[in-house]
Amino acid sequence: MNDKISIVLIDDHTLFRSGIKALLARQDEFKVIGEAADGLSGVKLVEQLHPDVVLLDLDMPTMDGREALEQIFSSNPEQIVIMLTVSEDGEDLTECMRLGARGFLLKNINAEFLIDAIKKAANGDNVFSPEMTARLVQSLIRPNKPPVTNTLDTLTPREMEILGHLAAGHSNKIIARKLDLAESTIKVHVQSILRKLELTSRVQAAVYAVQHNIPLP
Repeated sequence: MNDKISIVLIDDHTLFRSGIKALLARQDEFKVIGEAADGLSGVKLVEQLHPDVVLLDLDMPTMDGREALEQIFSSNPEQIVIMLTVSEDGEDLTECMRLGARGFLLKNINAEFLIDAIKKAANGDNVFSPEMTARLVQSLIRPNKPPVTNTLDTLTPREMEILGHLAAGHSNKIIARKLDLAESTIKVHVQSILRKLELTSRVQAAVYAVQHNIPLP
């Protein structure tokens, strides 16, 4: 990899930040370009440095991770943010994903998992700690969840094809390569799918596709 993945750490625990920073510094693929001890400082740092990936804690002073997440995306909706937290609460998980987080990792993961997750997120994938994946799916398919008012009939054949790729967990880059299209074109199609189906994330689109038996590519 010629260009290193630039990272900003936002966490109120100094020792934890130091440990993560030391871990990532040993990897040729990463470069930690900034760190902050609270959400407010972190938001300003992200706006200033424009990192590839943000590792964001959930519970912090001054501004918590949820508010920081909203502020970050208000300035740059395309920013890649991974929540790195001790919270195993399903509501925290779904709220962060609704706001736009690319992943939700627990702080008890091993170093290899974190390194791999950052690489995947930087390439457009969603990443979760194993124990959180089942909770996410359960929260998205709750029987009392309001039904989607729009239907698959609103999607074009190309969007249906791309929805199948989303169900398979493919990133925009992979879908573009498989369909011989520009990655920017895939991004537009994904946004259209989410809008038409009244969904807020790729993960919700993937669950929706599975629920409706969309064939995988």
